[in-house]
Amino acid sequence: MKSIREIYNIGYGPSSSHTMGPSRAAKFFNEKHEDADKIRVTLYGSLALTGRGHGTDTAILKVVSHPENTEIIWQPEITLPKHPNGMLFEAINGDTVTDSWTVYSVGGGALWDEIGTFDGGDVYPKTTMEEVMHWCLDEGCTFVDYVQKYEGEEIFVYLEEVWQRMQESVERGLVTEGVLPGALKLARKASSYNIKAMQSVGSSRPMGMLFAAALAVSEENAGGGCVVTAPTCGASGVLPALMYFMKHDQHMPDYRIIRGLATAGLIGNIVKSNGSISGAEVGCQGELGTACAMASAAATQIWGGTIRQIEYAAEMGFEHNLGLTCDPVLGYVQIPCIERNAFVAQKAREAALYALYSDGRHMVTFDEVVKTMVETGLDMQAKYRETSLGGLACVCMKKLNQLKKTDH
Repeated sequence: MKSIREIYNIGYGPSSSHTMGPSRAAKFFNEKHEDADKIRVTLYGSLALTGRGHGTDTAILKVVSHPENTEIIWQPEITLPKHPNGMLFEAINGDTVTDSWTVYSVGGGALWDEIGTFDGGDVYPKTTMEEVMHWCLDEGCTFVDYVQKYEGEEIFVYLEEVWQRMQESVERGLVTEGVLPGALKLARKASSYNIKAMQSVGSSRPMGMLFAAALAVSEENAGGGCVVTAPTCGASGVLPALMYFMKHDQHMPDYRIIRGLATAGLIGNIVKSNGSISGAEVGCQGELGTACAMASAAATQIWGGTIRQIEYAAEMGFEHNLGLTCDPVLGYVQIPCIERNAFVAQKAREAALYALYSDGRHMVTFDEVVKTMVETGLDMQAKYRETSLGGLACVCMKKLNQLKKTDH
């Protein structure tokens, strides 16, 4: 299992798989072929279907040396065999293709190819929740101790930066108003939600604070701002929102939040290693389901939960997002993505509180939910996996087309 650094990538939205990954791949290929007459990039499957809304072409053209000599071809009807987010890079000199490279954007900004170009060494010897829990219980240690044992003290330095960037994305989003880019003309809501939350009393105040923080990050992401994948850009509002809420409403110190991020990263890592965090592969359950599990686990730990309670919270956070489809309207990470982050952040808080009331014993294990999520994703029709060909994407497209006719 890899470092939890791969769960927390700092970069620009709106999509880790559709902008961060392709951008990283383009930069890598461009550095090898800066002198090529032309670079041709062919995008397949989900990348081609929702790439324009996600800004895949823009992300690629930003990092190549000669964007004017870079051709992008969209192949939405062809899906490469290893993953729905496939790309073919070709270096062309004269009329000859001098080099070609097939690579896949597999979620969270990560890349994979068949020759192992991006396969870093494993950091953790144990890869399932059951194995990690057994080690922790046998050694009398926490999940944080497990992370520290294999990543060293320096991981906390990195997590400090992650937490700082998360807070910045919340705070920027809370004061930024206006309309998000793209054809949907969706107005930002975080600022007004935050003002209303601050004026509220009783149970509506913490709920409003959490909604506002999640909207803030998700809107920053949708606007192409700097966010932290947790585990993806599309799900980047959940964990920062709950952690920000715990700091400002529960008065939790930063060092406890950072330790919570270590546990959350471990949870996300287990999902990524044994399942998938790619919406194009398993639907939104792989993105927001994982984010909910990560946030639930972190909150339970920060509130003093046991190893078993933490695992239970993560299991619930994941279990109650099973079957969630990925159906972004027009390919933008806006509808229903932004609202989903807000609701899932609240669900994560509820899962943590529920687990804390329990003794941690329950029927279904976290590992079983991960396995079920993968099976559910494979059973899900392709049109519900980040293609904008089904679900809410189709419903909203019909409405948008009707509005256009009415305007004319």
